[in-house]
Amino acid sequence: MTTQEVRLCGLLLREHFGEVVEKLGTHLLRSGSQNLRTILHETGMPLDLVKKVLCVLVQNGVCVFNHRGPGRPTNYQANSNKILRILRYPRYIYTAKTLYGDTGELIIEELLQRGEMTMSRTVKTVADRLTQNMEDGQCMDYSEVSSAFCKLVETHFLQRCPPVAGPGKADSAAPATPATQAGASAPTPESFPDCYRVPQVTIRGQGKRRLSSEDVDQTIAKKAKMDPETHGDEGIYWQVNFERFHLHFRDQAIISAVANKLDQTSSEIVRTMLRMSEVTTSPAASCTKPLSANEIFRSLPSTYNIARPILDQYLTLLVDDPMEFVGRAGESGGGMFVVNLHKVLANLARATLESIVQERFGSRSARIFRLLLRKRHLEQKQVEDFAMVPAKEAKDMLYMLLSQNLVQLQEIPKTPDFAPSRTFYLYTCNQLPTARMLLQNCYKTVANLIERRLFESKESKRLLEKSQRIEAILASLQASGAEPEQLTEVEEMITAPEKQQLDSLRLHINKLDSAENQVDDTIFILESYISATATS
Repeated sequence: MTTQEVRLCGLLLREHFGEVVEKLGTHLLRSGSQNLRTILHETGMPLDLVKKVLCVLVQNGVCVFNHRGPGRPTNYQANSNKILRILRYPRYIYTAKTLYGDTGELIIEELLQRGEMTMSRTVKTVADRLTQNMEDGQCMDYSEVSSAFCKLVETHFLQRCPPVAGPGKADSAAPATPATQAGASAPTPESFPDCYRVPQVTIRGQGKRRLSSEDVDQTIAKKAKMDPETHGDEGIYWQVNFERFHLHFRDQAIISAVANKLDQTSSEIVRTMLRMSEVTTSPAASCTKPLSANEIFRSLPSTYNIARPILDQYLTLLVDDPMEFVGRAGESGGGMFVVNLHKVLANLARATLESIVQERFGSRSARIFRLLLRKRHLEQKQVEDFAMVPAKEAKDMLYMLLSQNLVQLQEIPKTPDFAPSRTFYLYTCNQLPTARMLLQNCYKTVANLIERRLFESKESKRLLEKSQRIEAILASLQASGAEPEQLTEVEEMITAPEKQQLDSLRLHINKLDSAENQVDDTIFILESYISATATS
């Protein structure tokens, strides 16, 4: 756990759950596994507040607990990897919207906000939200939302929460819903046989519109919580399967790389291969299951009228490409082919590193960095010759890269006394440690962006609140059928300079949000490469 990771995790917890949760979450990240008594002693927070915060953290899956037996205290431990996934929440929601429309988007959004929910409660909440945005007289049927929920489960984007076994449920600080225990024997969702089995849920009806009165809303919400009606899925909680989303992001990155390197037809062939092996390939596999050229030809979309000889030429082109997108695994069935997942990730990470060096230090430094990645060990004179860079410039660039830890200097002595005149000085570059270092720089960059965005919002808090109040008044007047003169009068409550300041603020915040998403793309590529290297 590095300092930059702890800082970024703290900012994400503060933004989504508040400063109290941030304080306890960062304490657990720095201190590791602790029991309730130790947490109370070291944080100085009230017992009830600590219990509520732990419930929030466990409910959202960012904290795990381990009950070590009768008479022994339960330990709590924060999971930094799951906290960092909060940064990718917009991307999860957008992917669900792209694949399954507005209904899938709202299902994923509700589960991300609440951590764990039953299917019946999710369906009702989403149907009510969709009905609220429909025209008068139209309602969203519960069956349509249930169908979208089942599709998300079938494609493994949703999974059941693993049940908590033993006395872990009895702990007073743990929530009543299922949670994952820490430790070597902790159950994972995939180890649970019914992980992707949808229960028989009896839920009929349509979404309901909310009333305008907040008091009535609260009353209805309280009645809903106390509603004794059963739907057949009591105690069965669902959560978002982040790993499945990450596999989808990985596949999209590979398809996009093929399209940029070759053409759209090649990317469609790779997309078809990835789709065919989606179910049969293990998430940690270095390549997909072998597919014959005949199977690939039959599975291509009908819109691509590719003749069989043309497909063979495309497959040969993909196999011979230096990026090694596709590999040949045999000759039966017209040729057996696989997608080299780990090799493609390594090449994508290498391209990312080269791009970062080029943006920071220029094209000549990127040329030297690329040369060292491929040749591994070179003397300064060899770097000058191969890169075709003047000696003085090459020396300055190598020292600049060396000072930034992007390249290393290795000494190979001819004699045991390490005399400089009898020692080879070789420059080298190791891709994996460089990727780890740049990943930490990306964490630092995102944390800086979040801090800047929070600062901008805090500085203009009064103006933002005024704008929100006026927008709420306008929405209420429009709903009640107010006259245009009234609406204009309310709109004029914000002066022209304030409107200009608001537009400038929103533009600045949108740029910061866009930058966060772009850096997260780089983080995902580097994390996927490091994870693939660890498992291979």
